[in-house]
Amino acid sequence: MLHSLMERLDHTFSFGRVSAHCDIPCKIYDPVHAQIAVLTMIRMIDLLNELPEQDLTKQQKATFARLIEQKEEHGKKLKEEVRIIWGDYFKQPQLDQFPEIHSLTHEIMMLASVVKQESDKDAALKLLDKVNRFAEIFWATKGVKTYTADCPYLPELPTVYPDLKP
Repeated sequence: MLHSLMERLDHTFSFGRVSAHCDIPCKIYDPVHAQIAVLTMIRMIDLLNELPEQDLTKQQKATFARLIEQKEEHGKKLKEEVRIIWGDYFKQPQLDQFPEIHSLTHEIMMLASVVKQESDKDAALKLLDKVNRFAEIFWATKGVKTYTADCPYLPELPTVYPDLKP
């Protein structure tokens, strides 16, 4: 019914057509969400490693399930954020400037799957390195310098930030 009404209004008033080339036509992109997601995955692995390896209590089993769920959720978020920036933001000038972006994005996707499937901290740390490199490239394409500092919360690992000082 609503569709029919909108068609009649459109036919009567001849509204102009609108289109967008990407998921976010406002052009707001930021790799920080991917960085937070990988840091969260690492933190979940750390918390999982603090649990006993066997004979878990009911509470520990519930905690275990929640930690795994969050690691999985943040792995999906990481992949989605990187995919959107790679697919919607990077255009030919950026690809020419940083031809490694395709292989880097693929490596991030593959490592994110490994970290989701397992609780391998070494793989998660490699993933953080790749996501930080992705962030460096992203900010470089915008002419923004970056710096690296330990994130101010656990797991307190090196993270790339844009230097937004004038």
